[in-house]
Amino acid sequence: MQGGFIWYELMTPDTAAAADFYTKVVGWTAADSGMPGMAYTLFNVPGFEMGVAGMMELTPELASRNIPPNWSGYVMVDDVDAKAKEFADNGGTVHRQPEDIPGIGRFAVVADPQGAVINLFRPNMPDGPMPPSTAPNAQGTFGWHELMAGNGEEAFAFYAKMFGWTKDMAVDMGDMGIYQCFAHEGKAIGGMMTKPAEVPAPFWGYYINVDGIDAALERVKAGGGTIVFGPQEVPGGSFILQCQDPQGAYFCLVSNKR
Repeated sequence: MQGGFIWYELMTPDTAAAADFYTKVVGWTAADSGMPGMAYTLFNVPGFEMGVAGMMELTPELASRNIPPNWSGYVMVDDVDAKAKEFADNGGTVHRQPEDIPGIGRFAVVADPQGAVINLFRPNMPDGPMPPSTAPNAQGTFGWHELMAGNGEEAFAFYAKMFGWTKDMAVDMGDMGIYQCFAHEGKAIGGMMTKPAEVPAPFWGYYINVDGIDAALERVKAGGGTIVFGPQEVPGGSFILQCQDPQGAYFCLVSNKR
């Protein structure tokens, strides 16, 4: 269904080290995807067949184009080519033109008018690479999507037009402005706000559910990761943690208990 996040992907210069880190911090298992001619790792929630995320190498060639280690999200669309053109026609950028992944689907890498990068995807598998059917907030699933925008109001208007997202709860952050939650098909799936001045560029961040934020914090530190912010309680009673993994990729954790 158009407008929902369908996949998440880590690009990192050391896939073996990253796999070791995330399996210990989040509880995933890691396995090669078996895709011919491509080294691609799947992260899985134990007990479920379908993966929740993927990982591939950030090659020296990509790094030379100033692409840092990063997590990215894929939004399902009805027509990748048409949606990529719509991004461009409305002030966005197409960083990678639509192309097929044989037997998997079609994707494109785009950016909104303020520069935040996001991916478009249309699966051609019978059911698509959807996250497994786990309980809400289950360990290892992705629970929130967050945009630090150049201008939060303009960003919301853009994504509402692109994906049909609607406004949910708005949180007054005082001097930091309004944190606008957004919904897809009536369910809140993320939030966006104008980025703080010290943040150099707009970006998307992704929150992974864990079974307790304090224990997860210790696992991040033990694995060589860095705590950027938190733990912090947020409206609704959850606790969040913003981090960098040992290779430098930004990621976030969320839990309904401390």
